[in-house]
Amino acid sequence: MALLDRFKSTFGGGKLNVSSRFALLRRAISGTMSNFYMARDLRTNEVVGLKILDPEKTAAFETRFKGLKKPTEGEIAVQLKHPRIVKTYEHGVTNQNEQYLVMEFLEGAGMNSVLVGGNDRILEGHRVRFIRQAAEALSAVHAAGFLHRDMCPRNLIVTDHGQNVKLIDFGLSVPATRLFMQPGNRTGAPNYMAPELVRRQATDKRLDVFAFGVTAYEICTYQLPWMRGETGMAAMTHNRPPADIRSLRPQINPILARAIHHCIEPQLKNRCESIDHFLEMIHDVKHADQQ
Repeated sequence: MALLDRFKSTFGGGKLNVSSRFALLRRAISGTMSNFYMARDLRTNEVVGLKILDPEKTAAFETRFKGLKKPTEGEIAVQLKHPRIVKTYEHGVTNQNEQYLVMEFLEGAGMNSVLVGGNDRILEGHRVRFIRQAAEALSAVHAAGFLHRDMCPRNLIVTDHGQNVKLIDFGLSVPATRLFMQPGNRTGAPNYMAPELVRRQATDKRLDVFAFGVTAYEICTYQLPWMRGETGMAAMTHNRPPADIRSLRPQINPILARAIHHCIEPQLKNRCESIDHFLEMIHDVKHADQQ
């Protein structure tokens, strides 16, 4: 209790006074529902990530789950402890009534920036490792009883001098229970949405498997499976089969190619049943390309 009392004393009645606790070094990311800062904790002198959620946008999102007792982003994030997931140390409410999270600050680029830049220097020789690590992170989210609901390259940070990736951002995450998987809640990055999510149908963990598969496809090819020649809702609903990944990367390891395509099957009954099954499929794959 002594530690809790010290927190309350610092925060003022249990609410965080940001300027008293942190020196904001720079704004790292400005998201659709939050701002993320590189900050120095004045008590420990450690550099951390400080995420502050926009109250109005957060409230609007939370109303989708009225009556369901949805856990906050912070309550979800602190439960996720895995080497491939960003560490969340603390969460609460500021004295401006904003939800906040304190987490490790990750040095590195978002995978989306790597892909937009076509950066073979970062990806070459590491694709399978990055794909496997992202799958392991998602597996940990599912094992903890949650859906990520926003798996995409933007939420993978290439860190440790380009050696590893970590999964971030649980702002759209929900418990993987029946009440939270009912039809109607369409959120996430459009290019990575599973067809059942776009069509506002009931969902399960396979919506994350689909988004992961699109991400893995893009890591291998720098392109999305459907967007060529399609725009708007036609691309989002994936009304035709995805382009064969081998047409964009002929040298790809055939086991990896099959595993990725198994994840992006538009029909649920044909899709890879779990991210753990994907990991089993690529267990012996060492390189993205045939040797």
